[in-house]
Amino acid sequence: MTPPQPRVLMTTDAVGGVWTYAIDLSRGVSRAGVEVTLVSFGPSPSPDQVKAAHAVPGLTLVDTGLPLDWMANEPAEILEAGAVLRGLARAHRADVIHLNSPALAAIGGFAAPVIGACHSCLATWWAAVKDGPMPRDFRWRTQALWQGLLACNALLAPTAAFAEATARTYEVPVPFVVHNGRAPAGLAPALCEPMVFTSGRLWDEGKNVAVLDEAASLIAAPLYAAGPLSGPNGEWRRLGYAKSLGRLSARIVAEWLARAPVYASSALYEPFGLGVLEAAQAGCALVLSDIPTFRELWDGAAVFVPPRDPKGFARAMDRLLADPAEAAVLAAQARARAGRYTVQAMAAGVLSIYRQFNPVRFHGVIAGVAA
Repeated sequence: MTPPQPRVLMTTDAVGGVWTYAIDLSRGVSRAGVEVTLVSFGPSPSPDQVKAAHAVPGLTLVDTGLPLDWMANEPAEILEAGAVLRGLARAHRADVIHLNSPALAAIGGFAAPVIGACHSCLATWWAAVKDGPMPRDFRWRTQALWQGLLACNALLAPTAAFAEATARTYEVPVPFVVHNGRAPAGLAPALCEPMVFTSGRLWDEGKNVAVLDEAASLIAAPLYAAGPLSGPNGEWRRLGYAKSLGRLSARIVAEWLARAPVYASSALYEPFGLGVLEAAQAGCALVLSDIPTFRELWDGAAVFVPPRDPKGFARAMDRLLADPAEAAVLAAQARARAGRYTVQAMAAGVLSIYRQFNPVRFHGVIAGVAA
């Protein structure tokens, strides 16, 4: 009798890059014969996000409507969400629980190993973006995350720089490092237009879009910014010079990237940066803030600028726009580097961690091959 397929219960949210990560990882492990139950917290997924989830073979999507840990009003809400998740894990007979919000592990009592994926956190965000002591609501949320991290069987992070920052901040073992991955959009090359493109959660102060907005006033070509200007936590940004495109589907973003010769990110805080990877895969030359994670991933394949230097960004973008040959060389270097960060490599790395903590159910399961 053939044993049932291994089952993973994975959490996600529809607010930012965690959704993209969860869908891509689910697709990668499903190709290895793993069934995924994807449990969403926070604002409900948009129709295009739901469509992407349903396109993953064997994936079951559960929209709880419960708050994200960083949007909860009190610690009890995080514990309640964790209790709901624990019940779902039992109901779906999960062999591994993969938490993209590790604070949910604090409730304890899970019947399978818990892997906490560290994508970002308020404490490391504050250290990169702000000065002085954290506000009270940041402190209790950070405490809740610390309790969740301690309750996990293992931790993983998308870069070594962020793994080390997490370990240092929370005094936990250094997480396993598994780089994020994306499948190239596969669009036919388009005629490049004289412009710069950026993308992401523009409302997030850590993305530092104000610097690119100021740089946009100093360059001749337009700078287009895709992404929401207001966030679910009430944060918002206003652009004076960059041209806001609002939230776009992944397909429309890919079409913009296919036409953009230059992609820029002035982020102060970016544990990985899926938008940068998508731009590199599309053949854009990269102009990036000089922060540890971007150096780790893109050193030798991008132009780096101090993150608070709008004139420096303007000079770098103007230079590449004025010299298509230099931009093409840099774009080729970025595309070659992006070849390291594939969905299959990400899935293989994550599955190796699953095997360590549930060797019976994940024995012989490898990325791209059904056991």
